Amino acid sequence: MTTADQVTPAPDDQVAKPTSIAFTFGDPVPVLDGRELAGYYQALWNGSYFEPPVSFNGLAKMLGANTHHQSAIRAKVNILASCYQPHKLLSRASFKRLALDFLVFGNAWVERRENWLGGPLELAPTLALWTRTRKDGATLMLVDGAEHDFVPGKVFHFVEPDVSQEIYGVPGYLAAMQSALLNEAATLFRRKYYVNGSHAGFILYLTDPAQDPADIDALRTALKEAKGPGNFRNLFLYAPNGNKDGLKVIPVAEVGAKDEFLSIKNVTRDDVLAAHRVPPQLLGIVPNSTGGFGDVEKAAAVFARNELVPLTSVFTDLNVWIGEEVVRFDPYTVGGGDSAAK
Repeated sequence: MTTADQVTPAPDDQVAKPTSIAFTFGDPVPVLDGRELAGYYQALWNGSYFEPPVSFNGLAKMLGANTHHQSAIRAKVNILASCYQPHKLLSRASFKRLALDFLVFGNAWVERRENWLGGPLELAPTLALWTRTRKDGATLMLVDGAEHDFVPGKVFHFVEPDVSQEIYGVPGYLAAMQSALLNEAATLFRRKYYVNGSHAGFILYLTDPAQDPADIDALRTALKEAKGPGNFRNLFLYAPNGNKDGLKVIPVAEVGAKDEFLSIKNVTRDDVLAAHRVPPQLLGIVPNSTGGFGDVEKAAAVFARNELVPLTSVFTDLNVWIGEEVVRFDPYTVGGGDSAAK
């Protein structure tokens, strides 16, 4: 846990007012914008507890905003949980909660619950979304607007270190969140484009004079009734004996918009995966080229050594705090059983 001598809180009579954070979840803002940077020097003291430097609520919502962001985190959590050896104090489900909180928020807390004799009964994860730190290093949870204080010294705090303050951790993927939001915005724009159904699909241009005007009316009716909710809106133009060049349809940006959409999706995907350092073949991504992404087993082995091993070492720190080996992992095997991580 973070102790009081590790922080430099503001005096009680100088309670900081809410300010902007270095990364926002609304309008695009440069990370080095002066106003935003000033709000990231420290975790703000609100008079009761320290506010996280990045909105935990925003990080939680971001989990479902982008396919690759969520998939990369879930892949790490599932692999860690599959390798975890359940312990009587910490079940596999509880460990999975810890891993998910740590990867999403850069913070995870676990409470030591004791029996009548003072021995450990259970290690229960707290909800990181609502867990906060007080000035003296104590831990509390926000429950229905009220503050629930944990017994001092009974909560262990997993932290992804931050260079700007030492009270809370921050996730390592923040640099890619603008790309994740752009990816989401491109998808939503394209979806709204199709859903509103008010754009033209094609123009049927008829120049030959019809012998029977009823045939023209029937054609108009057929085109109109063929349109369903959200489909393309087709237009019919009847110009008897009209010139073939009398009407021209010139696409403004149809092809360009399509290419730009695919480019945005691919570039932002690569940004997100680079931040998570997860090989694309492990996430079920279909390669654009015939060469593919390479050997999946070799990629998984490198991923396990470079990413999973450091993550497992984070959670084994709990063993020193609790005084026994609670957190243990089976070797992570790929394909024919080659050991990739321990």
